[in-house]
Amino acid sequence: MTSDIDRAGAAEFVPASTDLAELRSAAESCRGCHLYADATQVVFGAGPASARVIMVGEQPGDAEDKQGEPFVGPAGKLLDRALAEAGIDRSLVYVTNAVKHFKFTRAAAGKRRIHATPDRVEITACRPWLIAEFAAVRPTGVVVLGATAAKALFGPSFRVTRSRGEVLPWPGSARHPEEFPGPDGFAVATIHPSAVLRADDRDQAFGGLVADLKVVAGQL
Repeated sequence: MTSDIDRAGAAEFVPASTDLAELRSAAESCRGCHLYADATQVVFGAGPASARVIMVGEQPGDAEDKQGEPFVGPAGKLLDRALAEAGIDRSLVYVTNAVKHFKFTRAAAGKRRIHATPDRVEITACRPWLIAEFAAVRPTGVVVLGATAAKALFGPSFRVTRSRGEVLPWPGSARHPEEFPGPDGFAVATIHPSAVLRADDRDQAFGGLVADLKVVAGQL
């Protein structure tokens, strides 16, 4: 059953601030959806407030949930390598996720936690945090990593497979009505680095990710 707090989402927990440290601290108390109850902790975005690019993934994974930082697991290490090969300075990048708590199911045997894809209600509930991050960083570009992030910013009909590697208009949903009127920025969609780790041909999948990120590098 959906509770009143689920319907309200995270908006009431997001402070009227563009200070990343203040936003990160406030996110620790977020009860905007039910995912906080099982997760170890909130995993807010990370990177400089002066970042030129925001990269948005789906949600934290097991390693991120335990460490409290985004993109620190195997997919994050692969993303760092792809950024380096694409010629993007990691210090210019702010990384975050559409959903800030780890959603998982338990394996039938043992304690292993298995990733579960966030649903539309959970993505919508968490969107106010993502909008606040955009308002704080004011990036030039946004990179959506995978289907969940793409749908969070471009809507449910968006397909990464159709538009990956293209320079797209700035997503209207990333604009903040008061604090962030939005620059004449750009967006690029690509696969999530975890998809490379699951691919039958990892070299080919990694090369495709790097090629998409080179498009981003060309815009900076």
